[in-house]
Amino acid sequence: MKISVIGAGYVGLTTAACLSQIGHDVFCSESDAEKLSKLQNGRIPIFEPHLEEIVKASYARDRLRFGSTEEAIDWAQVIFVCVGTPPLENGEADLSAVEAVIRAIALRRSDYRLVIEKSTVPVQTGSQIQKYLSLHSPKGQDYDVASNPEFLREGSAVEDFLHPDRIVVGVDSARAEQCLREIYAPIVDQSFTCPVHSNCPQRNAPVFLLTDTKSSELIKHASNSFLAMKISFINMVGDLCESVGADVMKVAEGMGLDSRIGPSFLAPGIGFGGFCFPKDIQAFIRIAEKSGCDFSLLKEVENINKERIERFIAKIREEIWIMRGKKIAMLGLAFKPETDDVRFAPSLALAQRLIKEGVSLRAYDPKAHEKAKAVVPEMLYCESLYDAAKEAEAVLIVTEWDEFRNIDWERLRSVVARPLVIDGRNMFDPKDVVSRGFQYISIGRRPLMPAADVNIEALA
Repeated sequence: MKISVIGAGYVGLTTAACLSQIGHDVFCSESDAEKLSKLQNGRIPIFEPHLEEIVKASYARDRLRFGSTEEAIDWAQVIFVCVGTPPLENGEADLSAVEAVIRAIALRRSDYRLVIEKSTVPVQTGSQIQKYLSLHSPKGQDYDVASNPEFLREGSAVEDFLHPDRIVVGVDSARAEQCLREIYAPIVDQSFTCPVHSNCPQRNAPVFLLTDTKSSELIKHASNSFLAMKISFINMVGDLCESVGADVMKVAEGMGLDSRIGPSFLAPGIGFGGFCFPKDIQAFIRIAEKSGCDFSLLKEVENINKERIERFIAKIREEIWIMRGKKIAMLGLAFKPETDDVRFAPSLALAQRLIKEGVSLRAYDPKAHEKAKAVVPEMLYCESLYDAAKEAEAVLIVTEWDEFRNIDWERLRSVVARPLVIDGRNMFDPKDVVSRGFQYISIGRRPLMPAADVNIEALA
């Protein structure tokens, strides 16, 4: 099929690349001239595992093209809308970019178009789009509007698109349903060449869930809000564990063995971030309020998440006392591993607070330096975790990159001023860290000191 994708951000570029990978001819548009130029010259403006290789391969085969929104509208009868919906000051989703695309479609075309919402939008947006197209299109123009929410995790977006657990489609016509079934048939049948695994294991076919448009629109907000709620819940359990001397990791393990709960998103830490969870919770709260529903449960989820940074800073302050003038190393800047995205990242909120306290902050992240610099230029950005830790009085673990799991503890101890690790992601086994001569503090577990027979310098 010929398909257009409007918007080349995380969702749009992944959607365009993966649709071309499974056999469709795709035109992807981007309104940012600099980003469009990069894409047309074979450069990928974001880091996402496997994305660059499939973009370049599809582009070389002429299965993927890049250009303007107007060209995309002319290219195909099927149009995925993948533009940004950032939060407004009141928490509602800003739909101005969506409206601009719909206006362009209405003014430009006179034959049938299937317009598919891929951007995360509030419920009833599809109805608004249908109404707008009916009012502003030439007489006799024929449209269908469908909802097809994305469930892509940054760091595994390609894998999630090509091997999903479910494909949610909200339609109000048999014609739109048939078209979407045809689009996703190679994924449902697993009949494409997988670029992620050379010998792709046999997988269960994803569920193709067919709903009405409004139900589909609600599924994305409801899913993300529920997952955020699990994170805030286990963080509160972690606070309780610290108070009573229990181990939150064992509690989470025991909870996760219950098939009704499952282990996912029961990882305590310094809070959730990224572009999805924070804005989707805010938008869902506003949607509920406008519909006369009291979603105070999600307001508390938000409040718990906001408190994580202050609680983490309290741990730091308790150990190093006066923070002004102290050197501290921060390992990790991206909101999660395997991405360079720092939008709503807890690391940047933490960095800004520490700098305000007068800390001399040195940071290292495998991928996110450039994007973090644009937000927090005051930090010193280092080329390795050992450079960041030089003369540090505390080493903070903020993002759980695999690289950090392979720390050379002896080398780290040789460069720090004080062997203190404060782990905001519970990455390590506490006993292993203290056996290397480090004091170890984490979330929801007892702090541990090195054994008395470990030969370390006197702690400051």
